[in-house]
Amino acid sequence: MQEAWITTLSPSSRAWCNRNGFYYVSQSELAIKPPLWLLAELTYRCPLQCPYCSNPLDFASQEKELTTDQWIRVFEQAREMGAVQLGFSGGEPLTRKDLPELIRAARDLGFYTNLITSGIGLTRKKIADFADAGLDHIQISFQASDPDLNAALSGSQKAFERKLEMAKAVKEHGYPMVLNFVLHRHNIDQIDKILDLSLTLEADDVELATCQFYGWAFLNREGLLPTRDQIARAEEVVARYRTRMERDGVLTDLLFVTPDYYEERPKGCMGGWGAVFLSVTPEGTALPCHSARQLPIEFPSVLEHSLKHIWFESFGFNRFRGDSWMPEPCRSCPEKTKDFGGCRCQAYMLTGDAANADPVCSKSPHHGKIIEARRQAECASLDIHQLQFRNRANSQLIYKSHV
Repeated sequence: MQEAWITTLSPSSRAWCNRNGFYYVSQSELAIKPPLWLLAELTYRCPLQCPYCSNPLDFASQEKELTTDQWIRVFEQAREMGAVQLGFSGGEPLTRKDLPELIRAARDLGFYTNLITSGIGLTRKKIADFADAGLDHIQISFQASDPDLNAALSGSQKAFERKLEMAKAVKEHGYPMVLNFVLHRHNIDQIDKILDLSLTLEADDVELATCQFYGWAFLNREGLLPTRDQIARAEEVVARYRTRMERDGVLTDLLFVTPDYYEERPKGCMGGWGAVFLSVTPEGTALPCHSARQLPIEFPSVLEHSLKHIWFESFGFNRFRGDSWMPEPCRSCPEKTKDFGGCRCQAYMLTGDAANADPVCSKSPHHGKIIEARRQAECASLDIHQLQFRNRANSQLIYKSHV
């Protein structure tokens, strides 16, 4: 149940009171800096049906989207506050016909702009139009290193070849080749083939990111979480390829992100709550991270408040700033300035209370939740067709046609 909170002090300071006690947070203590990175989630629409999609489970009921003018006003406000980087994501942002106009507006404001896309719907003409509008960076995501597994995961038999074609086109147009592969138990053992593909495409940056368990990935965790042995083998392969690339003078920037579930200390989620990152959902809800909408907190809308008010004054963005909110053992932990107490969304999903210590931390009284998830991963037998897809019927049909 959501706690009832009240603001009680003057604008120069802030306090909240809940049934568990009284917390005081001074604005001067927090030294809140403006956001540096704005993520514009333009739409939840997407032609693919990935079972680890970060969109909310009820995305199909989220039909409203900000207009072109409303998005541009968001960009203006973010830039006025000092934000310097703007990412266009979704869903699939290519479904927005006004994308070139939005890119141009962002570039005219002085943003460094990044398009995060599946590549489905991308064309050589669009690549040229985006370049003309001033887009700086295109990142293309792949589901796997081969067409069959890519089809089983994405729900599209033509996706793999289309991605390859567009990745080459992006490179030919002068953009840096930036590839993203979401890893999980069904493709992590192909990591050598994934890296071979990346080298063949002459990628400049490769992100091998084991899926983080929010949204659809949390729903499918039992069928997606790799085993510890799979993670260890993947780390060995990545280390071997890094040595090879250094030897051969290949300048690919290779990032391998392991799942939190195999850590003993949590990562510093988003650089701290409301510290660096601001996300705006398709309908205009402002969030301190792209997964925060699942929390029992009423986050403000850009249609009702300015970004400046949202960032500095709203309850949602102040809720987990600083360390006054922290329970033990986080409050007295010397590492709290590094990990900021861990991930609030993860704490909520695993314990039902976003204020609890992140269960990833071995000091957390809820660490047993993580231990149990690891145990389940060792015993899991779910095949791809048993996962919950954004469009289950189509994905199962494609999977069965390739086995």
